[in-house]
Amino acid sequence: MINRLVKTMAISSALCVTLLLLRMQWSGHLFYVFLAWNLFLAWIPFLCSVLLAEAKEKNRPKYLLLLLFGGWLLFFPNSPYIVTDLFHLRTKEGIPLWFDLVLILSFAWNGLLLGFASLFEIRRFLGSYLSAAIVNAFTVFLMILCSFGIYLGRYPRWNSWDLISNPVALFADIFNMLLHPTQNTRMVGVTFFFSLFLIAAYCTLAALIRNFNTESHGQKKI
Repeated sequence: MINRLVKTMAISSALCVTLLLLRMQWSGHLFYVFLAWNLFLAWIPFLCSVLLAEAKEKNRPKYLLLLLFGGWLLFFPNSPYIVTDLFHLRTKEGIPLWFDLVLILSFAWNGLLLGFASLFEIRRFLGSYLSAAIVNAFTVFLMILCSFGIYLGRYPRWNSWDLISNPVALFADIFNMLLHPTQNTRMVGVTFFFSLFLIAAYCTLAALIRNFNTESHGQKKI
């Protein structure tokens, strides 16, 4: 099941890159090449979750499980972050606006799917250690944390690896934001509304999957 999902996401991502290459050939410049990098970053938490599931199934050492979980947690905001690349949508000479819209939406959609697919795996992993209520509460907290990470990446322009390469400045900036929320209303707004969006999107996708599985089981019984 996991291998099929990886192949499906790889094909879908390849189609995105094909659209990007087509645009580069069409326009003669590399304006949207950053989408490929952002999609690559979105793959990291997905692969971490897949490797984590396999490592747990094979009873690998706990430090490896913690390392993979930490990698997933660190890079998870990069998956929904691609949605904010819609900010770059502008009319460009020689390129129809509708094409750029399809291009960015394709990357954003794949980023969201990679993120939510990884989240399902992480919830399954946590569910083997924690109660359903705790896992659900952690999921909501994670959406808030992820939305805050999206803000950090889009506006102050912090990256996931800054947690390792420049942690002092990163945490100082975060502390200052949290200490003075009234002076950082954009941070509050982005975090709050993106949290609502991610929670609603996740709940919708989870409901669709549960409904599909229920119908499939019912058909088999008949």
